[in-house]
Amino acid sequence: MSKVKAFLKRKNIEISAKRYGIDALSAMAQGLFCSLLIGTIIRTLGQQLHVQLLVDVGTYAMSVSGPAMAVAIGYALKADAMVLFSLAAVGWAANAEGGAGGPLAVLIIAIVAAECGKAVSKETKIDILVTPAVTILVGVVLAKWIAPPIGVAAGAFGKLIQTATALQPFWMGIAVSVLVGIALTLPISSAAICQVLFLTGLAGGAAVAGCCANMVGFAVLSFRENRWGGLVAQGLGTSMLQMGNIVRNPRIWLPAILTSAITGPLATCVFQLQMNGAPINSGMGTCGLCGQIGVITGWFSPSEEAIANGASAITPAAMDWIGLVLICFVLPAVLTWLFGLLFRKLGWIREGDLKLQLK
Repeated sequence: MSKVKAFLKRKNIEISAKRYGIDALSAMAQGLFCSLLIGTIIRTLGQQLHVQLLVDVGTYAMSVSGPAMAVAIGYALKADAMVLFSLAAVGWAANAEGGAGGPLAVLIIAIVAAECGKAVSKETKIDILVTPAVTILVGVVLAKWIAPPIGVAAGAFGKLIQTATALQPFWMGIAVSVLVGIALTLPISSAAICQVLFLTGLAGGAAVAGCCANMVGFAVLSFRENRWGGLVAQGLGTSMLQMGNIVRNPRIWLPAILTSAITGPLATCVFQLQMNGAPINSGMGTCGLCGQIGVITGWFSPSEEAIANGASAITPAAMDWIGLVLICFVLPAVLTWLFGLLFRKLGWIREGDLKLQLK
């Protein structure tokens, strides 16, 4: 046993909750931000400005989210260069095979592949062959084996959301908003789930509310720790950046979850907020303002999926615009900030609990 411990120490393989549940998870979220999310923002900007070059740039960035997440995980695990570069192939395979559970599949598989690659790195005279071969073989075989079941598990979460859409508008607003908001922050794809479920109409509006509660909520809640960089990264990027901190202290998630439980039924019952754009926008929140663009385009030109669910074009009234702004920006910011003040007073959220490593 002592020899094994000595070997692991020499290879910098640290089997711990901190290394895998905090360091690797936080890095993965940054990899996702630097590919899928920034790509979404650029592509959306291009679509709205009718600049095809920006659309192409954003699309390319979005397409490499799997490799970006895997390489980021390898970096957090202090992998050698050969291992790090090989993880690109692993990330692509895991994300593709994982479906809606792609990010979670990348996290698990990239950790295993990286540690296996580190174990054999520089142990043979043909390291340039052995290290990438071991890393890629372990990672891609695992991707073929366990990524699909992870995707099925994420799909089961989607089924739970689908069940919630059949409830009365008030309860549906709470359930869908909370569940989709949680999915957005977890290392699974809320956008993919919403696309698979064709989530439009009032259910889509509740989903947008839940996503905004998490993204805008965490951006405002953590402003004292992360300032403007954190505000933009979470408010226009993803609240998944907080997953490492959530693992440390799950109670930091409560303000956003409670806010989503309030804004969801307000969206469905008071403002009748419907998201009738492309269903994928229901799970995007304020990422590149995709959720809001989906609502607005749905007013004037509903998607085919929304039309199939009975939607038709409308001329939005002042109340529709007010509801959009309140549900997506004002209420998430104000309510999460108020809940945050309460939980800081109770000692549930401490100074530094929401700090992000953005530099």
